[in-house]
Parts: sequence; C-alpha cells; structure tokens
Amino acid sequence: MTNMLSFRNLFVGAILLLCLSIAPAHAADGVKVERLSRAFPKAHPEKIEVIKFFSYACGGCNSFNPVFTKWAKSQPADVSFRRVPVAWDSRQWSNLSRLYYTLEALGELERLDRAVFDAWHKERRNDLVTEKGAARWYVSKGGNEQKFLAAYKSFGVASKVSQAENLANGMGIDSVPTLVVEGQYRIQGGDFGAVLRAADELIERARKR
Repeated sequence: MTNMLSFRNLFVGAILLLCLSIAPAHAADGVKVERLSRAFPKAHPEKIEVIKFFSYACGGCNSFNPVFTKWAKSQPADVSFRRVPVAWDSRQWSNLSRLYYTLEALGELERLDRAVFDAWHKERRNDLVTEKGAARWYVSKGGNEQKFLAAYKSFGVASKVSQAENLANGMGIDSVPTLVVEGQYRIQGGDFGAVLRAADELIERARKR
C-alpha cells in the first residue's frame, strides 16, 4: 500500500507540474495565443478545426472537459472537433492515451469518457495506467474483458497512440489543456472562458477567409 501511494504521489506531482507549465500571458486575460511554425493538415479540410489536447490525469482537463463540451455543442456545423490525449513519452500517460483510444475503438467513449475522469480524480484509480487495472475498471462498468484487452493490445490502437504523441510533439504541446485552431494557432493559459473566447475569435477569423 505504501509503495502504491508513493507511486501515486510522484505521478500526480509530475502531472501537476505539467498541467501548470503554461507560458506567460501576453494579454490581461492571461491567454497566450501563438502561431505555430507551420500549418498542420486537418482531419476535415472543409471545416474549421479545433483540437483539444488533454489527459485524463490532468486536474485542469477534468474541470475543463464539461465546459468545453458545452461550448463545442453550441458551435455551428462548419466547426469540427478532435480530442487528442497526450503521452509526452511517458509510459503512464501513454497508457491513459491507450485507454482513450481503446474506448473509442469499442464504441464506448461517449458512455465512459466522463467515468474515466471520475475514476482517476474521485475514486483515485491510479491502476488505470496499467493494462490489468484498466481492464478491471472496464469490467466494473459492465464491459467485456476479452474485448477490452483485444482492443487495448491492437495495432490500430497502438497506431493512434503513436500518432497522437507525434501530433502533440509537432505542435509543441507542453501543457494541458491546450487548444489548437485550424492546425495553426495554439491557445494556452487563462481561465476557461477566456480560452474559449480566444477560440471563438480565431474561428470567426477563419470563417471570413
């Protein structure tokens, strides 16, 4: 038990440092908007794209998720959204990314996405960073263990985890939550309302081009 708690304390400490490693603000509202060194391809070129980088283990992401979801649902049909879990070359963060894409592959993401946040932040299920722990949790939610493990170990899920990590590294994502609009503009820092107002401005600018 002591070793498990020590592991969690070290892991959570690292997470908090990463979540708080937001660059100094350039505006009074604390939001920093930066243009990336190059434009990245969009999943749906015909639409205005917003990417949200996050981790289930990040406290800020946990709080931002319902706010972002409500905002996203209010956007017109010409805006598309992608969520990308970060890994930062960490086995633990990578396994949480793997859990996200496993649930997506199983068609369970909508049902269990909020439950993963709650499992980590409310139930203290740090075993979600292991294959066995994640499988046990999924079974506790009514899922099939064999199907979960097949998806978790699949080439498709592994490829998505790798692609997500490459995208985060390419876009210079060093803290979460972070938004990227149109594959060109990175938004970090500030309160949630200010972040979404900055995203609204960039979306409107893209719409007028």
